[in-house]
Amino acid sequence: MMDLTWITPRLALGGGIWIDANMAELVRHGVTHVIDMQTEFDDTPLAVPYGVQVLWNPADDDFQLKPPELFQRGVEFALAALDQSDARLYIHCAAGVHRAPMMTLAVLRAMGHSLADAADLLVARRPVVDLADVYVRSVENFIREYQPAGK
Repeated sequence: MMDLTWITPRLALGGGIWIDANMAELVRHGVTHVIDMQTEFDDTPLAVPYGVQVLWNPADDDFQLKPPELFQRGVEFALAALDQSDARLYIHCAAGVHRAPMMTLAVLRAMGHSLADAADLLVARRPVVDLADVYVRSVENFIREYQPAGK
């Protein structure tokens, strides 16, 4: 069974997909788009037969500041996906504890949530989330400079 937590009705967070049966389960949950934050495995080949769009956006879980480009790619992909009324997005890493929550925090912040509200929502919905200070700083550094596409 997939390690999947719905943060909002259209945005989920969790652990690695790894095998075809898990991708099939995500599709049964309505997932149409995936942001894969893990360096360990690219989900793209698993997604092709299902028509799921994947952004492989690998990041090391090394507790170092992350570059704005990492968030820019993820946020642009996420917001474009969520602009489609029938899309559902799954953001994941290997365990859904550090890297995927970091990207989900960036997406929520880009959608207009305050840092406190976004962090509270993530932890309330998925208690295993560990929003490491350095990753939160990385997100906030990105948000300070973030310009939505077309603006």
